[in-house]
Amino acid sequence: MSFNDVIKNSVLESFSQSNLSTVGILAILAITTALGLYLYAVYRITSRNAFYNKDFNKSLALMPVITAGIVLAMQSSIVISLGMVGALSIVRFRNAVKDTMDLVYLFWSISVGIICGARLYMIALVVSVVVTILVVVLDFMPTAKAPYLLVVNSSNKDIEASLQQTIQPFTKTMRVKSRNMTAHGVDLIIELRTNQESQLVSSCSALPGVESVSLLAHDGEARF
Repeated sequence: MSFNDVIKNSVLESFSQSNLSTVGILAILAITTALGLYLYAVYRITSRNAFYNKDFNKSLALMPVITAGIVLAMQSSIVISLGMVGALSIVRFRNAVKDTMDLVYLFWSISVGIICGARLYMIALVVSVVVTILVVVLDFMPTAKAPYLLVVNSSNKDIEASLQQTIQPFTKTMRVKSRNMTAHGVDLIIELRTNQESQLVSSCSALPGVESVSLLAHDGEARF
């Protein structure tokens, strides 16, 4: 028997030994469904999106079951496995993921399906518990307060110096992000951190030539 025959027989035996009964398949799908519902509950509790998307959450619960079914089918026959690899290689998803954490949940959902399809239930359970703990712990870790954007519209084109003197008592650091000079005045956008929002806006509004003052909060990262 040649080396190629040995490899061929070992591969065929591995697929023949992976046949499951109907009860075994139902048990695998039941465990996968339970973990999918667990993932559904975790996402529902920890999601901080402005608009909760129930359809996306339902897809997280269904995806492990579908993925586990694909993995089971690929284990049953080498022909199916090769055909499935070719079919899945041409699939393209165009739905943009707007939140980074949604991408994590998608990968978590697919991973649970693959692991359960390989009948490694304990690994899927431990991974799910560890990921949940990390999500909760990282969610409650304190973070630096996001900076503000101070938008000032003034008819006085030379107001920048006096404006910075007015802002200094309310913040330790500030940076001019934008200067827009027009025929009627100047528009300034200043990035800063402060705990006295109302006093800052009132002081800037009292400066001569200031027409409007806006203080905007944003979630972007800023480095000073």
